[in-house]
Amino acid sequence: MKRLLLYLFLFNVSLSVFAQHTNFFKPSDTLNTKRRNAVVISEAAIGGLTLLGLNQLWYADYERSKFHTIDDNSEWLQMDKFGHVFSSYQLGKFGAQTLNWSGVSKKDQLLYGATLGFTFLTAVEVLDGFSSEWGFSWGDFTANTAGAGLYIGQELLWEEQRIVMKYSFHRTKYASQRPDKLGNGLLEEALKDYNGQTYWLSANMHSFFKDSKIPKWLNMAVGYGGEGMLSGNEGLIVNNALVKQNRRRQFYLSLDVDLTRIKTDSEVLKSIFSVFNSIKVPFPTLELTGKSGVKFHSVYF
Repeated sequence: MKRLLLYLFLFNVSLSVFAQHTNFFKPSDTLNTKRRNAVVISEAAIGGLTLLGLNQLWYADYERSKFHTIDDNSEWLQMDKFGHVFSSYQLGKFGAQTLNWSGVSKKDQLLYGATLGFTFLTAVEVLDGFSSEWGFSWGDFTANTAGAGLYIGQELLWEEQRIVMKYSFHRTKYASQRPDKLGNGLLEEALKDYNGQTYWLSANMHSFFKDSKIPKWLNMAVGYGGEGMLSGNEGLIVNNALVKQNRRRQFYLSLDVDLTRIKTDSEVLKSIFSVFNSIKVPFPTLELTGKSGVKFHSVYF
């Protein structure tokens, strides 16, 4: 439920970006206070309601405690940390885009918009810190910082997003073995089954080689995933017996498409491309693992 509400927040902000572009088309060249106020109020309301929902629907089922921290950096082959980087990056991108649509200065876009994901996810970590079941994770906090930094750093260095963080998912056999933990059904599994998730850094080739004939939309992507995980750590005990887990890290190399660089005069399509550019486009892919060497996937998602 907690992860679902986090992604619903991300989805709502995405819809906000789409609605603003389709109704008003181009971003304002100068500060539009009505747009800015609408953005601030809507994002504050969505964020506040999401945190309230988490507090009532998730944390209320667990005993409260004094604020405390935990060290969960060894869990899930760090796939959960990549999820935090991705969420922070995408929320920060959306926050900056909405302020850009409002005509807010570039400095304020980065200061108040690109930190949206970091701020929201840090608030969730604080709620974790007051729950006896969880705890404030410095690893999660660091990942949230990295996600915001990935967006802000590129804007400061290049004034564009040459490297985009993306996500892909495929269903695995592991969810059916622990549906309570890894999800039951496609939507739950996409949010909870780390075995089927892959997080990508997708780099636009033309932006690095501007004088080349490489298509402006073509990207090279490197991905990270994990497999064989039935629990956060190795020590899963069922019926007083230790369950063997063949856990392994996976690294990927593939092509991708930057949808935002596809040329179109339609503001509607630009908005759609912006929203769905967080998803990796399926392509032939090389998988690199420590044990089995190199594996080729004709199409990987």
